[in-house]
Amino acid sequence: MARARIVEVGVSSLNAGSLQSRPDAVAVEEPLEIRLQDEALAVVMRTPGHDLELAAGFLLAEGIVAEADDLVTLRHCEDGTDEAYENVVNATLSGARAESAGSLLARRKAERSTVTSASCGVCGKRSIESLQVDAPPFDAQPELRAESFLVMPHRLREAQAVFDKTGGLHAAGVFDSEGRLLVVREDIGRHNAVDKCVGYLLMREMLPMQGATLMVSGRCSFEIVQKALLARIQTICAVSAPSSLAIELAEKSRMGLLGFVREGSLNVYCPDGRYVR
Repeated sequence: MARARIVEVGVSSLNAGSLQSRPDAVAVEEPLEIRLQDEALAVVMRTPGHDLELAAGFLLAEGIVAEADDLVTLRHCEDGTDEAYENVVNATLSGARAESAGSLLARRKAERSTVTSASCGVCGKRSIESLQVDAPPFDAQPELRAESFLVMPHRLREAQAVFDKTGGLHAAGVFDSEGRLLVVREDIGRHNAVDKCVGYLLMREMLPMQGATLMVSGRCSFEIVQKALLARIQTICAVSAPSSLAIELAEKSRMGLLGFVREGSLNVYCPDGRYVR
């Protein structure tokens, strides 16, 4: 049974100087444990739905898998009695990936104990350097056509069904080279929404995709550029601002990075933009 993404709660609203009680729809947030070869790898807080895509995208972003064939199975854990297992996904790997799973788990655990998720300056610089091995820069800068990007926020917003009811979710979407919207995913975490989109494409063997664009509904952090780079999606559009480290990684990787894409305007940070190091 699919887990609910929306729950109804009671709320008191102040309107015209008086408090009124009414029901309100809010987005669900629950933990998802991702296991690798039956061993816990990570726990992410997410909005239920598209959990397998989230796990697949997460594994690609972590460098644990590179293509769909690396996954033998990817499924929810079940013991027949405890619904908590619906919040657990286990991945088993094939070939050399399976052989190296143990060292991968040990290394990821060590990294998570020393590297902050906010990508502080020193850790972020080190991350950029290490990324050049697993995800080298693109061969050439992307061609950016402003008119194709200006319509993306509207198309993304139209597809945000849960946001319409709760106002509490981020969204990510991937567009092809012709501007067609291929997939939209919503989640309480912007990184999860990106992982769900990437996982969708990975599981359908649609990666890498020449000329694709990732659109996110909020700001663009280093981690979002990192996820796009590892998925070989060369251009990113954000409704809000990018961070300095996101710009640096995009520039070093010959990616397109656009921010404040909304209401008929946009800023191009890469490849034509400037920023302070």
